[in-house]
Amino acid sequence: MTISPSAPVQPASQDTTPASRTPATPAPSSTGSIVDTVRISAAAQAALQEASETSTQTAQEAQHGDRQAQRLLAREAVQRANGGR
Repeated sequence: MTISPSAPVQPASQDTTPASRTPATPAPSSTGSIVDTVRISAAAQAALQEASETSTQTAQEAQHGDRQAQRLLAREAVQRANGGR
């Protein structure tokens, strides 16, 4: 089987003057920057807050009854007792 290229197809009327050409993409806005808005769920916000809190905050939350903070401190204590594994 042989595949050969076909001849280029020309449109019936083609205007090649520069003034008639339009850009393929829109021109950038006058500010030159694009702003995107991102919304994250409450669960994602809570996960981000938990991941970015300090060990002092975790200890304080554990002392005030936060079960998740208590589990995290217990897990870290076990890791320290096992040599950091």
